[in-house]
Amino acid sequence: MSNLFLRTLREDPADAEVPSHKLLVRAGYVRRAAPGVYTWLPLGKIVLENVSRVVREEMNAMGGQEVLLPALLPKEYYEASGRWEEYGDTLFRLKDRKGADYLLGPTHEELFTLLVKGEYSSYKDFPVVLYQIQEKFRDEARPRAGILRGREFHMKDAYSFDIDDEGLQESYDKHRAAYIRIFDRLGLEYVIVSATSGAMGGSASEEFLAVAPTGEDTFVRSTGSDYAANVEAVTVPAPEPRSVEGLPEARKHHTPNTATIQTLVDFLNGADLGRDFTEADTLKNVLVKTRAPGTEEWELLAIGLPGDREVDFKRLEAALEPTEVAIVDEADFAANPFLVKGYIGPKALQDNKVRYLVDPRVVTGTAWVTGADEADHHVVDLVAGRDFTPDGTIDVAEVRDGDPSPDGKGTLYTARGIEIGHIFQLGRKYADAFQLDALGPDGKPKRVTMGSYGIGVSRAVASIVEQSHDDKGIVWPREISPADVHVVGTGKGGEVEEALRIGGELEARGLRVLVDDRKAAPGVKFNDAELLGIPTTVIVGRGLKDGLIELRDRASGERSDVPVEEIVERTVAACSQ
Repeated sequence: MSNLFLRTLREDPADAEVPSHKLLVRAGYVRRAAPGVYTWLPLGKIVLENVSRVVREEMNAMGGQEVLLPALLPKEYYEASGRWEEYGDTLFRLKDRKGADYLLGPTHEELFTLLVKGEYSSYKDFPVVLYQIQEKFRDEARPRAGILRGREFHMKDAYSFDIDDEGLQESYDKHRAAYIRIFDRLGLEYVIVSATSGAMGGSASEEFLAVAPTGEDTFVRSTGSDYAANVEAVTVPAPEPRSVEGLPEARKHHTPNTATIQTLVDFLNGADLGRDFTEADTLKNVLVKTRAPGTEEWELLAIGLPGDREVDFKRLEAALEPTEVAIVDEADFAANPFLVKGYIGPKALQDNKVRYLVDPRVVTGTAWVTGADEADHHVVDLVAGRDFTPDGTIDVAEVRDGDPSPDGKGTLYTARGIEIGHIFQLGRKYADAFQLDALGPDGKPKRVTMGSYGIGVSRAVASIVEQSHDDKGIVWPREISPADVHVVGTGKGGEVEEALRIGGELEARGLRVLVDDRKAAPGVKFNDAELLGIPTTVIVGRGLKDGLIELRDRASGERSDVPVEEIVERTVAACSQ
């Protein structure tokens, strides 16, 4: 270590919020170069390459072939697929000296499709799986959490090409099994959840989420089955439609000072209306505005949902993607005086041709209390399918603990996770965009179908630290640790020389060894050993005069004094467990 490019820090970086950000910086694995952009220092680069090695080994074992595509891509490929506009502001765009448009690749569906189109033309060439491990770029509006949410990141993206849907399913299943092996080897606790495809397109989609309270993704599980889904992919079970016959007539009531759901419910329960009301009896109409990719004009969109729910904007963005969505502001209300804030109802929305989508719970025959499009007035017993007809449904209400599971078994509970992998059945979106065909056995062209499979390699490093650390530092799984053994020589006698000797013997036995031969205080060396998180530590210290050397396990904290003549064998045995 005396020659290692390494500087550990005693204090957390000022901008660090999550454990992985704090510890990877403090332990000298990474350094911030710019917002969302990080330099990998020698030990960090080893860890990153170890994760890449695990990914590469399993991808090769399942039949993948590695290539390397450029990160700098011409605009026309992304225009052909529609993603030049769909990606919006998250795309890094630039021009060359001749004024031609380029981008820094966030993913490479387009180029992989063209690569296969240029090389293969017969059904005999398929199936094929190609992958790469490369830097990707996304212009995150708010990069945070160190390497968990950056603008430049390392990713493995793979693509399968098959002649038919049966072949696609087989390729998808192989990747899913490979991902399970990869994340098991990395020592991660993870869940596989149903997901949305977003700008990637396609049908079947699953995410691999590392379980962590600091994760940005919310997912749900069922108490009564193995159902699991990203919250954005949860579908609300809709009740059966009811008859509208015999239901009370809708009536407008004067409801002063009731611009919020709670004040409205309090007022109704204080009035003599013959029944009690809850927030779930009200129909809240939320206004947002949307803008399609490549357009300048915003359009209003109204969302009706039970008053005891809020719109989950992550679910809303996922449901409308790639359309941009934003909250309406005062200028929007001023430009549309028929919108009476706090008292918006379906009638004014539909009279003014505002698109009106409702929660799946708002079915024909359900009666609601909602705005009367007049200040201080609401309508009671407004019945869906009789008094108003929405333009459709949208499933974007918040998902809460205790909600019924979509599979009808048990109830949902929520947890947090970090997305570390995502697999898609893309189908023919990109093959259609670039006319990727192959001649079938009958001599007729067949459109190829594709799958896309990503792993966040740098994000996996951070996820491991999120799950595997303590108050002293990182605790690396041996598979990806920068070394198997950390040999620490302390004192001013022959301890350092003995540490170097032991390190050399351990290396000769095939172990990866880091020897701390620095001229530093023992306390500094002990603290750094725990901070760096290498699985096995050998401490050559004061016990050497009695012929003893300390052997420590970083994960369990177990320590034992081992005779000098036994330390190599005992360490090799410890590293093989």
